[in-house]
Formats: sequence, structure tokens, C-alpha cells
Amino acid sequence: MFFSMKVMGLNPNSKPFAFAHFLLFLLGNVASAAVFTLQNRCSYTVWPGTLSGNGVATLGDGGFPLEPGAEIQFTAPSGWSGRLWARTGCSFDGSGIGTCVTGDCGNGLRCSGGGVPPATLAEFTIGFAGNGDKDFYDVSLVDGYNVGIGVLATGGTGDCKYAGCAADLNTVCPEELQVRDGGGTVVACKSACAAFNTSVFCCTGEHGTPQTCSATHYSEIFKNACPTAYSYAYDDASSTRTCSGSDYVIAFCP
Repeated sequence: MFFSMKVMGLNPNSKPFAFAHFLLFLLGNVASAAVFTLQNRCSYTVWPGTLSGNGVATLGDGGFPLEPGAEIQFTAPSGWSGRLWARTGCSFDGSGIGTCVTGDCGNGLRCSGGGVPPATLAEFTIGFAGNGDKDFYDVSLVDGYNVGIGVLATGGTGDCKYAGCAADLNTVCPEELQVRDGGGTVVACKSACAAFNTSVFCCTGEHGTPQTCSATHYSEIFKNACPTAYSYAYDDASSTRTCSGSDYVIAFCP
């Protein structure tokens, strides 16, 4: 944001000018917002859902349809933390009431909560002064998989690497993890935690620390297919990305 001192009627030698100059300095050091560009590269419509984890802002009114080949942009303000995901097989009436086969979030077009697993998640914390102005982002399969997602940072500085899962995990999903629609087609792949609910797979109880919870046969299937995505709860080292001053392209079926 730029101010004209002439328009504001300030003398460069006056105290008001000094205050305005100080204000500009402060504004220049506030972390900028991030522009999210969501692209649907799938051959079918998806209904992205959004959830703010800290109440800073609701992006895209919480949910909307995105047809094949379409894209939409919205701005995540400084300090925003939350997640985005794709819903599939949705049907809504004229008032926005309905359900989705995968990623459902409260029986409405606008999500009232997080997506029902299994769902692939894009997770973000947008930088602010208190965290060194760094954005943190990842693509997570910890809650399972339904649609491929890729996150590409643009114009930032730092460890601005690609994060995502471009593979179609539904084609390699073990039978015991498969979710099928009414026609018998595999439409999602559960996490082992959701399928078996044991501490080993859920990283809980005696397996609730990075030292006691490690990769399993099932998480390795996810990791081999999607090396830059979270495959289990403590898969941080190869999955979390950081970047400063970036915008992001978030592609479904990248």
C-alpha cells in the first residue's frame, strides 16, 4: 500500500510526516496474504471444501462446485490456518442441502466441519510476524485418500518445494482399505487407522510419539506412490514445506 504525502497534506519535516513514514515502515513489515488458485484438472466436477482451524477467515464460503477445467482464486489472510479438500459424487438441492460420496462435511454445499475421511487434505498456515513470516504447507494422506492434490508455491522464497499426491491411489488401494460407491467402483482409500483403529496404525497410546510410531506396510504403500505427501502422523521430515511471501496453486488431479 502506498500513500501520497502531498495528497495527505503532510510536510516532510513535520511530526505527522514522521508518523506516516513510521506507519509505512510497519505496513511493509507485516506478512502479506497468500492468493490460493484452485484448479480442477479432474475429468469430473469436484466440490472443494474449506475449513479454518483458527477462525481467522472462511475461504470460499466453506464450499463450492468446481467443474472440470475450471479454476477459482481467493485470498488467505496473514495468520490463516486451515485445510482444503475435494468432495466427490455430490448432490445438492436448490438451497444447498445434500450429501457427497467422499469428503462430506455436514450435509451442505458450505462445509460446517472438516471432511469425513477418507479425504486427501491440503493443509496451510500462512505466515505472520510471530512465526517469522513463514508459510507452512503439506498434502496429507493421514486421513486417507479420495482425490489427488498438488500444491505449487509461486513467487516465494525459502524451501518452497512442491507438495502433493499426483498418483491415483484408488487403483492400488488394498482391498481392506477400499471404499466403493453404489456401483462398486473404488472411490476412496481409507487410512489403516480408520480401517483397524489400533494404536500402531493411529500413533496413539504407547505408539503416540515420533520414537514409538513408525511407518507401516500400509503407510509405505501411500508413501511409495506419493513421496511428497504425509503418509502417517509423524511423517514430517519429507512432507512439511515452508515458504515466505508466496502464492499457491492447488490442483485437484494434478
